[in-house]
Amino acid sequence: MINFALIGCGRVAPRHSQSIQQLHETRLVATADIRFERARRFADQQGADAYEHYHELLARPDIDAVSICVPSGLHAQVAIDALQAGKHVLVEKPIALSLADADRMIATAREQDRLLGVVLQNRLNSPMQQVRRAVDDGLLGRLYLGNACVRWYRPQSYYEDGWHGTWAMDGGALMNQSIHHIDALQWLMGPVQSVQAYSATLAHQMEAEDVGVAVLRFANGALGTVEGSTVTWPQNLEGSVAIFGEHGSVQVGGTALNRITLWKVRDQLEQEAEILTSQRVDPPSVYGYSHREVIRDFALAVRDGRPPGTPGQEARKSLALVLAIYEAAATGREVKLVEE
Repeated sequence: MINFALIGCGRVAPRHSQSIQQLHETRLVATADIRFERARRFADQQGADAYEHYHELLARPDIDAVSICVPSGLHAQVAIDALQAGKHVLVEKPIALSLADADRMIATAREQDRLLGVVLQNRLNSPMQQVRRAVDDGLLGRLYLGNACVRWYRPQSYYEDGWHGTWAMDGGALMNQSIHHIDALQWLMGPVQSVQAYSATLAHQMEAEDVGVAVLRFANGALGTVEGSTVTWPQNLEGSVAIFGEHGSVQVGGTALNRITLWKVRDQLEQEAEILTSQRVDPPSVYGYSHREVIRDFALAVRDGRPPGTPGQEARKSLALVLAIYEAAATGREVKLVEE
């Protein structure tokens, strides 16, 4: 049994708390939040202990791992503190808001011989796994084009909590809402060589962008686009990743990259209708169903002494891509990520 603690009890924390409770391999023993009532609410639900200051929680020797669900700008410091306290760390996306912070987290995990995992749960969705197998098996042939599209809506009130939409703690539509889809795009298409981009803040009063668009050149020669926004009033309209190759065209959509919406693959056209109808029901929120699988994988990685499914170094890739898009939008120039 892996004893977990939860640091940060806000919007995404229920996904962690419920998943830990549902799994046979894990148990929630402590929670922490600067709003103590929130920590106590989660703790009471599972018979755990609540703390206002996470350093008190980290001092407990019975805690094996921590789930970090604090604002993004705090990920690095809380994760490093936890790693140095001897805990394995599972942190929500994005891993951090700068590559320097991400590198410090990765280096600390290595120095302390602890695991560092990042929640990119949509990679574990069944449709996403199916597309990844198709790419790995060469069913799509040479890849030509990849698109990530996030047309979501957030009211102004969403950005009035003191941290959402700020550069110090969050970023905008690309870093927060779209990073899952951006991560999925580069996970399927391979490394990005260079980007060009525009961004704007059009519909909200906030520091960061609520609309961002980018054109990508992948290292394999393929091209791609990213569109991410929180302006599609009055609700979330689309979140999708599409891949187009020599022998196939596929798209995963739904509310949380949970439904195959296009499957035209050579030698599989007769199975198309069955594939398209295999995932009909959307999850109740954009978080999807796969937090539990991420936490289970992480717990088993701790138990078995192996790397987690999405280690820090892997999560760094999508952070680097978002930051490159930001730089390209700010400078008006092409930004290169890998050497030609």
